[in-house]
Amino acid sequence: MKPLLTLLIICITMSACQDNLKSTPTPAITYPETKTVDTVDTYFGTEVKDPYRWLEDDRSEETEAWVKAQNKVTQSFLKDIPYRDKLNKRLTEIWNYEKVGAPFFEGDYVYFSKNDGLQNQSVIYRYKKDQTEADAEVFLNPNTFSDDGTTSLAGLSFSEDGSISAHSISEGGSDWRKIIVMNAETKAVMEDTIKDVKFSGISWKANDGFYYSSYDKPEGSELSAKTDQHKLYYHKLGTSQKNDEVIFGGTLEEKHRYVGGSVTEDNRFLIVSASKSTSGNQLFVKDLTSENPKLIPVMNNYQSDVSILDNDGERIIMYTNHQAPNGRIVSATFPELSPENWTDVIPETENVLSPSTGGGYIFAEYMVDAISQVKQYDKTGKLVREVELPGIGTISGFGAKEDETELYYRFTNYVTPGSIYKYDIENGKSELYRKSAIDFNTENYESKQVFYTSKDGTKIPMIITHKKGLELNGQNPTILYGYGGFNISLTPSFSTANTIWLEQGGVYAVANLRGGGEYGKAWHKAGTKMKKQNVFDDFIAAGEFLISKNYTSSDYLAIRGGSNGGLLVGATMTQRPDLMKVALPAVGVLDMLRYHTFTSGAGWAYDYGTSEDSKEMFEYLYGYSPVHNVEEGTEYPATLITTGDHDDRVVPAHSFKFAAELQAKQAGDNPVLIRIETDAGHGAGKPTSMIIQEQVDIFAFTLYNMGFKTLPNSK
Repeated sequence: MKPLLTLLIICITMSACQDNLKSTPTPAITYPETKTVDTVDTYFGTEVKDPYRWLEDDRSEETEAWVKAQNKVTQSFLKDIPYRDKLNKRLTEIWNYEKVGAPFFEGDYVYFSKNDGLQNQSVIYRYKKDQTEADAEVFLNPNTFSDDGTTSLAGLSFSEDGSISAHSISEGGSDWRKIIVMNAETKAVMEDTIKDVKFSGISWKANDGFYYSSYDKPEGSELSAKTDQHKLYYHKLGTSQKNDEVIFGGTLEEKHRYVGGSVTEDNRFLIVSASKSTSGNQLFVKDLTSENPKLIPVMNNYQSDVSILDNDGERIIMYTNHQAPNGRIVSATFPELSPENWTDVIPETENVLSPSTGGGYIFAEYMVDAISQVKQYDKTGKLVREVELPGIGTISGFGAKEDETELYYRFTNYVTPGSIYKYDIENGKSELYRKSAIDFNTENYESKQVFYTSKDGTKIPMIITHKKGLELNGQNPTILYGYGGFNISLTPSFSTANTIWLEQGGVYAVANLRGGGEYGKAWHKAGTKMKKQNVFDDFIAAGEFLISKNYTSSDYLAIRGGSNGGLLVGATMTQRPDLMKVALPAVGVLDMLRYHTFTSGAGWAYDYGTSEDSKEMFEYLYGYSPVHNVEEGTEYPATLITTGDHDDRVVPAHSFKFAAELQAKQAGDNPVLIRIETDAGHGAGKPTSMIIQEQVDIFAFTLYNMGFKTLPNSK
C-alpha cells in the first residue's frame, strides 16, 4: 500500500487524475415520445414487427416534428458538456490554415483549389500558363452558391481545348446534382442547367458535348424512393436536355443500377460500364470515329471488374481482376477485346494493384499491408523504376495527361498532414511542392502497425496512433475506427479533426477488416453475405486486443464508423455491448431487412444479400441487423447516432429507427442520442462550419461519457 502523499502526487502528475476519471453522473434524459405502429412483414413464414415504419416517410410532418424534438434533446445534452466550447475553439484554430490542391492544366490555364482556412467550401482559382500563382483569379467560388454554404461543387470537367467547362453542384448534401455549362474564358453561363443528375461523371466528347448519367425521377420522395434504372445520356451543346440521347440503359429486359460513360483522351473511344451491384461490371467500347459506331462488348457478365486504363490507337489497355483477385493490366486490339484476346502487360502480384497513367507511362500503385508502393512502367509493361516516396503512408494523384512531363501527387499518413509533391515523369525525381501549414506538431505523435488474431485465427492489420511516450495503463481514451466492406481499403491518412483527439492524449486505432480491399478480392469476399459476421468478429477482436495490451479498457473505448461502418458499429454494439463505453454510428445501414427498398440500396446486395433472396439469407440478416437486435433491458453503451436529413444514399430512416429502438429498450443511465444535421447528406460537400461542430460534438460526447469532467490534457 503506497502512502497517501505518494498517491496524491501520482494523481496530480497524471494527464487525467483519478478525480477526473470518476464516472460522471449522467443527468436523467427525457426522450421525445416515439409512437409505435402495428406494421408487420412476413419473411419466409417469419413475422417481423416494424413499429417505427412511419419514420421512413421523410416528407411527413410527424417525422419532421420527431427530428426537431430529438435534436432539441441532443443539443440540450451537448451544450452542458463543460469543455465543448473549448474543443470548438481549439479545433477552429487548428482548421484555420490555408489548404491548396494540386494544380491541373486545361487549355491556356493552370487551375487549383484553395481554402483560406475556414471557408465553408474551397474555391477554384486559375492563372495563365505564362503567369504565376500570384496572378491567380477566382474561377468558381462555391461559397456564393448558397447563403449557408450547404450547396457544394460536386464535379468539374473541361472540353478538349479547355474553352468550355461543365460543373455539377449538390444542394443540401443530396446525391442529386445539377450541371451548369460555362464559357471558360468569360465565365458566362452558356445554356439551361441540366437537372436531375445522379451518380455521374461529366465526360466530354471533344468540344461538342458531354456524357452524364442519371435515373428517372422517382415517384414519391426523391430522397428515399427506390432508383434502379440508371441511364447514360449524351448532351449536345446548344440543345435542350429533353432532347438528350439515351446511349445506354433504360430497357426493361435488363436493369442496371450503375451506368457510367467516359471518352478516351484521344476522343477515339466511348467507354460504357454497366453494373447491377457495387462489384462486377459489364464493359463496352464504341469507336466514335466510325460511321455507324456500335458498342463492342469487352466483358458481358458481372463476375469481375474491368475498366479501360488507356489506349494507343486501337490497342486498348485495361485493368481487371478477372482471373486475378489482386488485379492485373492487360491489353487487346479493338474490336477483339474479349478476355480470350487479352495479353498480360503487368501480371498479378501478391499485392493489390490500383493503376493510373500519365506522360505516356503506367503507374502501378500497390498496397502492401495497407501501405502505398508505386512502380513506373512503360506501356509495354517494362519496369522503368520503383518510385521513391517521401515516407511510409498513402499516396494519391499519380496521374496526368499523355503529353505532360510532370505530375503532382499527395502523400499523407496518420501523423503527417497531406503534402503535395511534384514528380518529374522522365527522371523519377520528386520535390516538395507544397507543405501543409497546419498548427499541429506532428513530431509529438507516432503510428505503428500491429497484427492481431480474429476469432477464426485470421491475422488482421491495425494501425495505432497516439502521443509519443504513451503510458499503457488501460485508461487512455481510445477510438477504434473501422469500415469492412465494398472492397474499400482504409489506408493511412491525416485527419484535421482527429488532432484534438490526439492532443488530449487520445488513442486512434484503425483496423483493416475483412470486407475491405486491403488484400484483394478474396479479402473482400470473406466479409460479404453469409460471411459478414467475420467483419464484426474482426472489429470485436481489435477492441479486445487494445484492451489486452493496456492501451485502454472497456470504460475508455469508443467504436466509430460511417455508412457501412455505421452498420459495423451497430452490429458490434448490439452483439458486445460490454466491450465499449461509447458507440458512434454515423449515416449507418442499420435496417438490414429493408435497406434494398430505398434509393439505390439494392445495388449493395453483392456485399449484403437481401431479405428476399432466400430463407437462409433472411435469417442471417435478421440475426445481425442492428435495428432488429436491440434487446429490452440491456445496458448499451452511451450512443451518439449521427445522420443528415438529406442523406439519399443511406436514408436517415435507418438511424431514426435504431435510435427509437435503443431509447425504448435501454437499461441503465447511458444516454442514447441522435444528432440529425439539417441540409446535409451522406457527408460529401459538407460546409466547414458544419464539419467542425459535428466533430467537436462527437469528441465531447465521447470524453464526457468516458467520465472526463475536464479535458484530459487541458491547455
